[in-house]
Amino acid sequence: MDLSKILKKLEQARIDYWEKADHFLSFRLKWRAQMVRHLFHILPGETILELGSASGQWSNEIAQLTKGANPICAATFDPESYAIMKNKQSSTAVEPVLMDDFPGKLKSRKFNFIIGWHLLTNDENNSLLVEVKKLLNPGGQILFFEPNPWNIYFNVRMLFSRLMPFLKGRNDFDFRPRNRIDLFTIISEIGYCGIKVLPYDFIHPPIPQKLLWPMQNLSLVLENTPYLRNFAGSLYIWAKNPPPENWKRPIINLAKHNSLKGKVSVIVPCHNEEKNIPPLIEHLTGYYDEYIDEIIILDDNSIDKTEEVTKALRGTYPKVQLIRRSMPNGVGRALRDGLSTANGEYILMLDCDFQHILPEITDLFDAIVDGADVAIGSRFSRNSVLLNYAFTKILANRGFHILANFLLKENFRDISNNLKLMKREVAKRLKIESNGFSANAETGLLPILQGYNVKEVPISWINRSVNMGFSSFVLIKNGPNYFFVLCKLFFLKLRGKEI
Repeated sequence: MDLSKILKKLEQARIDYWEKADHFLSFRLKWRAQMVRHLFHILPGETILELGSASGQWSNEIAQLTKGANPICAATFDPESYAIMKNKQSSTAVEPVLMDDFPGKLKSRKFNFIIGWHLLTNDENNSLLVEVKKLLNPGGQILFFEPNPWNIYFNVRMLFSRLMPFLKGRNDFDFRPRNRIDLFTIISEIGYCGIKVLPYDFIHPPIPQKLLWPMQNLSLVLENTPYLRNFAGSLYIWAKNPPPENWKRPIINLAKHNSLKGKVSVIVPCHNEEKNIPPLIEHLTGYYDEYIDEIIILDDNSIDKTEEVTKALRGTYPKVQLIRRSMPNGVGRALRDGLSTANGEYILMLDCDFQHILPEITDLFDAIVDGADVAIGSRFSRNSVLLNYAFTKILANRGFHILANFLLKENFRDISNNLKLMKREVAKRLKIESNGFSANAETGLLPILQGYNVKEVPISWINRSVNMGFSSFVLIKNGPNYFFVLCKLFFLKLRGKEI
């Protein structure tokens, strides 16, 4: 069977499954649209190809999420699905294409990102990845979702399908899902780089729909739990087409709100971050220079070349300021010094290793313009992406937020992340008493308890690569202080004290 016929069979089988079995489909399409956005850190104008798009549900979700700023080619091998797309197209950013063969009419085109769903099953599809690579721009990326052969429900469903062929419908194709090792090996041999093949998504039938909310929370934990994660419903495959030497992704201006231009002070506490300061400054000024009044680098008694590197950058980036702190050090002390120095009408706090997710913080600026007093980047929304997050940290974070929501009668998911944008009036009112990392909990809890409008927006969190150095956060040392901060603020609220 040639490749186009295999792809058509796989697409039709998936359509049948969507129609008959997946009662979480509408939610899953939204979650995976967010995955596309957060893993790729999509910039306006970058192009996307969805292979096996069916009637374009996923493409339309992505178009809605990116506000039509990214041309999407929705390529289907199913004539019925193509007809539906043509008649019910909801976004002008989505281009329906009917494929007779592959790459066929796409052969002369190039894309920044290529995505797909249940297309890499079976050995015959190795050629698909070869052809996909030819369609990618240098540095372009792929994201595919595939069935996990270790998932119990998937295996039971496949067993019944083989035992009772009359239940197959159009799903009369011999599925042979691949495990993580096989997929990684094949993708590597074809020539992709930066490959990640990871378990994802525990929200699958036969789980009833009424359990969606608790399963959302449980799935986030299970996806990062050693051993148990291997039984997730899906695998996601994320890889890059190797770029030429010294290639850099284009940086474009993302500052679109006139009300924020020239009014943002950026506060960056750092300790031994010589490797991360240059790309952070380059990307901050590249994406948001029109917003920025000043960038305050708080060198918290670094023993590497953080100070020298920052001073050297000031010649190229005059908005950069350096505050060199001596002992005793700590994030809380650094934040207090930064807040006392900042002059902007809005204060953006972030860590040095956030340079990869900077395109995502447009959502924080949007939230402020829409009326929020404080916008927080949430790592634990269902629409967030957690990659290689330590399981112990997940347990500690979830435990902290469950207890905080119970005690304070609130409903927030990740107020302890040090990615926050707030109005100056809020920032100046913060009484940060913690000296260490737990100050990040104070900067999230205090505005909530003071009655400000606090909004969380989903972001990605991707663990540091080797060339980024190491975080100084140690859970067993710093974690208990978060609970101490929570208890202190709870008792102040209980006693009616001013916070």
